[in-house]
Amino acid sequence: MLAKKNTLKKSLFFGILMLSTILSAQTVVKYSNEFLNIGVDASSFGMANAVVASTHDVNAGYWNPAGLVGIESSELSLMHASYFANIANYDYVGFALPVDNESTVALSMIRFGVDDILNTTQLIDSQGQINYDRISLFSTADYAFTVSYAKRLPLDGLNIGVNAKVIRRIIGDFASSWGFGLDAGIQFKRKKWNFGVMARDITTSYNTWSIDEEKFSQIQGAVAGQNQELPQTSEITLPKLQVGMARKFTYRNDYTFLTEIDLNMRFTQTNDLISTSSVSVSPSVGFEFGYIDMIYVRGGVGNFQTIEQLDGAQRTGFQPNIGVGFAYQGIQIDYALTDIGDQSAALYSNIFSIKLDLSIFRN
Repeated sequence: MLAKKNTLKKSLFFGILMLSTILSAQTVVKYSNEFLNIGVDASSFGMANAVVASTHDVNAGYWNPAGLVGIESSELSLMHASYFANIANYDYVGFALPVDNESTVALSMIRFGVDDILNTTQLIDSQGQINYDRISLFSTADYAFTVSYAKRLPLDGLNIGVNAKVIRRIIGDFASSWGFGLDAGIQFKRKKWNFGVMARDITTSYNTWSIDEEKFSQIQGAVAGQNQELPQTSEITLPKLQVGMARKFTYRNDYTFLTEIDLNMRFTQTNDLISTSSVSVSPSVGFEFGYIDMIYVRGGVGNFQTIEQLDGAQRTGFQPNIGVGFAYQGIQIDYALTDIGDQSAALYSNIFSIKLDLSIFRN
């Protein structure tokens, strides 16, 4: 029974995924390559992703490449998370290496995928009979490969960084795409304050789709009276901006308290808390309490959205997050509990990540 439920969930999830892909594969869309907006690193999730000003390790390659100059030796980061009741898997690996005292390079890969989906498009044969032997399996996955570079500028406390990313999206044998985009980030430290700006898809990111027209024709008329037209084969991801301000407090050299507030901006009208025809803004706030640079407790709230209810009323949804971490001799393990925005217990996800300072192996 459980296996059947999981199968039905996967089939439903794939149907939603296919529909969203068909509807979004237009020239300019509000939501494109959304898997790149999920985030990486359990410690960052624990702070509700409010880290653009304070990030300074290998994971800065995603959050703000300017922060990569904060690492002192090569670092490796790994993360795994499951979404939608373990239907979708989200994985990340990042590696960063200082070039010299002034610059750092990094590589990372993200995969968001649903595997072993039932393909029932050929379930009914030409005679109108159900033939279960005609069912096959396939996977759908989104990949992002990123190269990052960061450098300290002559002005004390000012760092810059850039990302070049290649995007690969695959929906079984039905369709696939290639994309390319650029990000840029700045961090500035002034006394005890940290400021950060991350601009994603600064030149817009461009995806080109290749669709198997024969396979598309087989499912085009699956719903009577709702034949789908072949979607356009290109889409453009609009730029996004994240700005943040952080401060870290130290007590008796043993206790630390880091807090940050970020503003996440899209240059289109969405359901964000602040929404206009030109820009939409959602705030996020996070904190981290640390003890002797070994034990960490984190919390945060973000992703504030205006939700339209069935009765026509509106309510404000948000995404709460909590997390813990433990670090010892160059090994850091982090955990975060987060959800996808409606405070439903069924939608909470457990996220684990590990970060290694690779110098421990040389020593």
